[in-house]
Amino acid sequence: MYDKVELKNGFVEMERKVAKKWKEKDIIKKNFAMNEGKRYFTFYDGPPTANGKPHVGHIETRVMKDIIPRYKVMKGYHVDRKAGWDTQGLPVELEIEKKLGISGKDQIEKYGVEKFVKECKESVFTYVHMWEEMTNKVGYWVDMEHPYITYENSYIESVWWGISQMWKKGLLYEGHKVMPYCPRCGTALSSHEVAQRL
Repeated sequence: MYDKVELKNGFVEMERKVAKKWKEKDIIKKNFAMNEGKRYFTFYDGPPTANGKPHVGHIETRVMKDIIPRYKVMKGYHVDRKAGWDTQGLPVELEIEKKLGISGKDQIEKYGVEKFVKECKESVFTYVHMWEEMTNKVGYWVDMEHPYITYENSYIESVWWGISQMWKKGLLYEGHKVMPYCPRCGTALSSHEVAQRL
């Protein structure tokens, strides 16, 4: 029932053959089209920042993120698997600060915020080819041809729309919370950013 696994060329060669077959037979796109018109399950990939190189931790998360959509397709759902790129935030800004040899909010303002933002936007797709290659190698089925990009107005407007809907339904409240703050950056830090600094 199953082909015997021949290891004369190793697992890597076997993986290449499988990936080639998937591409030739358009398996991934066929899977995306499965269960059209049926109940849908939406899966948005928590987007990586493409101005950083992928590493083993990203491989682990991509494998984990692939399990649920594949399972849902097998259960009869139509699943849109949208890739995305995080193009905003401290990781992007810190990379450009290093490149320009500047540090902190004051020096960014002195350099020029508009010029700095332009540099950030130009840098965010530096390693996209490495991400695409890694994604293909691990067999992660996600639509990378039509990603959402967090700096595009359509994305930003959809986030603001969602927040406005929550506001109208009374789901938001004003409160106070102690937050880690970076005086160098002039901004609050997420728990993830704090962990990176330790």
